[in-house]
This record gives sequence, structure tokens and C-alpha cells, in this order.
Amino acid sequence: MNLRDKISEYPNFPKKGILFRDFSPILKDPSSLSYIADEFSKFFHPKDIDLFAGIESRGFLLAGILAARYNKGMVMIRKAGKLPGKTSKLSYKVEYGKDTIEIQKSIISKGQRIIICDDLLATGGTAKASAKLIEKIGGKITGFAFIIELTELGGMKGISQYKCKSLVKY
Repeated sequence: MNLRDKISEYPNFPKKGILFRDFSPILKDPSSLSYIADEFSKFFHPKDIDLFAGIESRGFLLAGILAARYNKGMVMIRKAGKLPGKTSKLSYKVEYGKDTIEIQKSIISKGQRIIICDDLLATGGTAKASAKLIEKIGGKITGFAFIIELTELGGMKGISQYKCKSLVKY
């Protein structure tokens, strides 16, 4: 299956000069969803995973698909102020300033093995910050799963110490 054929491209979105690659059409195709789960199942062994963590918001979808396939749980990494209860936060630099992500403090037990999921890897800032946040509360990162990777932006460099898989590379 060629997922690239199902990814839509939107020039100048969300701003001029950006080519937005949208995986939304994949979501309506059950065979594509099965294919995605199958491909990651070939790469990540179930014994190395306790939970999947989805990065807001598109990463929730991939994490949910993989959690169901592996019969594991799923947790959310969200933008600040979106989660109830006690949270752990981490601020990090983005292209034009800074951003903050958070996770519920008690959602991951010490030593649990986590695969972090997102739809797209670009510069890697959010992915790297997500790993630091999970490690900060005691989780152990065993890998990253991405549907799309924009290789020219070099995001894989910042997370190269982890096992990483992307299905479509541009």
C-alpha cells in the first residue's frame, strides 16, 4: 500500500510558504488504518511496550490505533491547561517562541515503557520535549512512531537515541 497517495497537500497552510501534508484522508480508509498498525507491529515488539503516548492532537489518533492493535493503554500529551488534576509541564523552544506541553503526573508508573506517537515529525522539538516530559515523571521511552517525516527538517537527529519509525518520508 502506498500511503503517500492518500496524503493531501495544502500549499500556504497554515501560513504562506508552508506545504501542509494532511493525513486525514487515511483516517476514512479502514485498509489504510490496518496497514499502519501492521507496519508498526513489524517494528515494535509488544514486550517492549506498556503504553502509547499521543501528542496533541493528531498523535492521539495514531496512539489509539496502536494501543488497540497491541492491546495496551494510551495516554495523552497535551498543550498546557488542557488536562485535569496534577500535571507535569515542560516548556521548549519552537521556531517563533516557546510552547508548553503537559501530562498528568500519575498517568504513568515509574519504569513503564512508552512509545510516543504523532502524525508528523518536522523539526523534532515537540517530540524531544515529549520524551523529556515522560522521563521527568518516570516513564522510559522505548520508541517513536510517526506517519509522516519531513526529512529535510532534521527532526530525527534530536531523538536518534530512541528506536524511531516513520512510514512516509518527504
